[in-house]
Amino acid sequence: MPARFGLRWLFAATLFLAFPLSELVAQGVEPARITGEVTDETGAPISGVQVIIVNQQTGFQSGALTQANGRYLVMGLRAGGPYSIEARMIGYGLEAIENVVLEAGGTFEANFSLGTEVIALDALEVFSTRAIERKTPVAYTDVPKVQIQNQLGSRDLPMVLNVTPSVYATQAGGGAGDARINVRGFSQRNTAIMVNGVPVNDMENGWVYWSNWDGLGDAARSVQLQRGLSAVNLATPSVGGTMNIITDATQMAPGIGWKQEFGSGGFLKETLSFATGEFNNKWAFSGALVRKTGEGIYEGGRFTTNEFGGDAAWTDAWAYYFAGSLQVNPKNRLELYAVGAPQRHGQNRYALNIGTLSRELAESLDSYEPEAFEDYEEAGPLWSPNVNRVSSSYTGQQYNSSGPGSGMKDRHDPNYINERENYFHKPQINLNWYSYFGNNLTLSTVAYYSGGRGGGTGTYGSSSRASWNYQYGQRVVDWDGTIAKNLERTDGSSGYILRNSVNNQDQYGVISKLRKDFEGGVTGEIGVDWRTAEVEHFREVRDLLGGTYYEDCRFGCSSDFWTGSEIQRRIGDRIDYNFTNTIDWFGAYVQAEKSSAEGSVYGMFGWARNSYTSENFFMDGGDGRPLLLESGWIDGVQIKGGASRNVSDEVSIFANAGYVSKVPILDGTMNDEDGLLNPDPKNEKILSFEAGMNFRSQDRAVSFDLSFYHTTWKDRGERVFVNDLLGEDQDGIVTLLGLDQRHMGIEAMLAYQPNDLLRFDAAASFGKWKYLDDVTGTFNLGGGGGTFSKTLYINDLKVADAPQSQLAYAVSVFPIENLYTRLQGRTYWNHYAGFNPVDRDEAPEPGKENVQAWKAPGFTVVDLHASYRLGDLIPVWQGGDVRLFMNVYNLLDELYISDATDNSSFNDFDGDHDADDAEVFLGQPRMFNLGFEIKF
Repeated sequence: MPARFGLRWLFAATLFLAFPLSELVAQGVEPARITGEVTDETGAPISGVQVIIVNQQTGFQSGALTQANGRYLVMGLRAGGPYSIEARMIGYGLEAIENVVLEAGGTFEANFSLGTEVIALDALEVFSTRAIERKTPVAYTDVPKVQIQNQLGSRDLPMVLNVTPSVYATQAGGGAGDARINVRGFSQRNTAIMVNGVPVNDMENGWVYWSNWDGLGDAARSVQLQRGLSAVNLATPSVGGTMNIITDATQMAPGIGWKQEFGSGGFLKETLSFATGEFNNKWAFSGALVRKTGEGIYEGGRFTTNEFGGDAAWTDAWAYYFAGSLQVNPKNRLELYAVGAPQRHGQNRYALNIGTLSRELAESLDSYEPEAFEDYEEAGPLWSPNVNRVSSSYTGQQYNSSGPGSGMKDRHDPNYINERENYFHKPQINLNWYSYFGNNLTLSTVAYYSGGRGGGTGTYGSSSRASWNYQYGQRVVDWDGTIAKNLERTDGSSGYILRNSVNNQDQYGVISKLRKDFEGGVTGEIGVDWRTAEVEHFREVRDLLGGTYYEDCRFGCSSDFWTGSEIQRRIGDRIDYNFTNTIDWFGAYVQAEKSSAEGSVYGMFGWARNSYTSENFFMDGGDGRPLLLESGWIDGVQIKGGASRNVSDEVSIFANAGYVSKVPILDGTMNDEDGLLNPDPKNEKILSFEAGMNFRSQDRAVSFDLSFYHTTWKDRGERVFVNDLLGEDQDGIVTLLGLDQRHMGIEAMLAYQPNDLLRFDAAASFGKWKYLDDVTGTFNLGGGGGTFSKTLYINDLKVADAPQSQLAYAVSVFPIENLYTRLQGRTYWNHYAGFNPVDRDEAPEPGKENVQAWKAPGFTVVDLHASYRLGDLIPVWQGGDVRLFMNVYNLLDELYISDATDNSSFNDFDGDHDADDAEVFLGQPRMFNLGFEIKF
């Protein structure tokens, strides 16, 4: 496979959709319009109801709010369709009209009567605290299903949000499911990710592993990102924002579908979907099954030649989604959702020196010293150190005790060994109950289970017992040499092996919200949020690489309890660490809101209580039993409120503010692996303010959103080990406080659709994120050891790991009926390389400022999206449809840096925060995703 993708793929992709272009003609059709009235059960008009109109083929949205007389009018609509028309308002049921076909120059009358005693079809969105236009006072962006279908392709779900202000998502090393997302300068540890109203961030560390949610892109009905503290009232880590993913409802039109996708790196994906529609006025089911395989684009290989092979980022995955609903009676509704993705994939986990990946790029950077090329030889932008050749005569199998493919199995490729592989299955099952008790009192409850089985792989043992390649300036395992060393030992022991790091978990939770609607548009709500999880962590022997056992006691036994032959660890035996954590969360909140056609105001108070326990089965607690660590209960609070004002039918303004005393995650209270307890964990304090305005023209041809935010993150803690601070062996951990940050910025979004053939979109965000002060900590060492002080020189350093300035721009063209094309660009700059503030302990020269982390060069990426519905061209079945689609990512094959680490401990040349000291991931080259979808 060539190092970069050539133009032949682009030519083939263009031909794939070329035949519809022959129909391009000037249509000149007079537009249509939709009007109507919205009333309640008594026939009285309702003002302020959202009427949303969606072209079911192009995804173009329009709409209006009802006036005091309950009437609405939407003009300038393209003839044809079909269109869906929805009328929705909190406190009322949702009413919808599907498959509306408009006549040129005609007027379609769509009247709605909204009831209050029926559990609405949008109850899931209400439960999930979705923001509503001209009502909810937060900055947010909606991504509807048609946009997800047209733009996401085979990528991880966060990538579809990259055209949203203050959002930066990357594929990191490029492995399937290894993406990350950053919002307003906050990592996804501090961005709440929710699926159908249930938080899915890891309860131990807040991270989100997107490979666990591989099927969400196919199942998602919409994604809403609320930036900032958001209007979500659960005890979630929503400092940067809240990403709400709503899956397909069971009330979809009945039918089945098949989608086939092809892509770069041998990518193949098949999706089978079905929906029954509602039957017997009670039941409805829908679901999808996904199969995904691919070899990836990253390669490694033997280092004595320039011929690379082996697939570092292969994928072998399934995904499934199921939804079922039962309308028990007009006042009670049950819904069941299940989603999961059993998968295995190779990983490209190691960021590298720029000179290793691209000499051309390195030479273009002023701060890259030419002398560094003596240490870092170019291997190419698609080379990975995580895979290397092995003789096919080595037939040793690999083992994992849990997760997909558990038990003994052959390697993915008999000619290679992947050092880093991820295998996991994390199903989530939600049972939702919506009940209406009369007198405008509703109860929404979800009970859920999320279990996970699997882990990740790596190497284990003494590096002196392995054999290494050092070409390209990177240390890579020579598997044949290492196996030969293990076989040379007369006692049968292996000195260097492959291990699994296993994470088996069971999580249960209940979220319940009681809502009361009073007269005058006043709503009160109380809720509880309970979660508990038990997570088992251990390492186990995966592959002995030629030997018969591994002696895990060469530098002190991993377990205090091993005796005799137990130190000889064999396939499947546990090594290094073995502990189980229990996490308990409980939260409650109260919220009040008053809304009308003129606007809304709300306020909420929430309380959270967390506790963490760790039982370490390899460490003696002093009484002959496993060591037990307990954090005790830690309390936190959040106070949020905001108001919106509809200045006119076109303009609304909003503001919100909030204070959060955030309970530390488990990692902030203890080091579970080493059995160390933080004696005094501290809550982090977040103070945030946001204001903005929204403009929607009467004909919906123009929309404009503007927002400003100011967030101060105080008492941000960084857990450090005392021996790291002292440079000597001393047990203990402390939390450094005062690593305070301020994130402020301005965001804007603009959409302009002058007619039904053309649409322009733009988004911009300009942030100023930085650390506020140097930090000095004094630590009592205990035991007569005195005290120790350490200063971190971080004042005015830029918060890193995401570009602080970005633009997105797109033009969409609908030249003929059923054809959609979109050319989309993104430009980023002011991207500072990530760093650990604890490493910044060297004072600047007198009179000089602290040295900023290296700033990666700005870049621009252009994507192309197109789809065409064949419609009546293939009238094979009644109501059927065929859609062809094409996505070209990084159309111009831009060579750029997507992720960077400053002064890498592995790839540092001379330690002066320059380009030659950084390690990076390059953005993916030109990639293709093509396919077709058939619906019956």
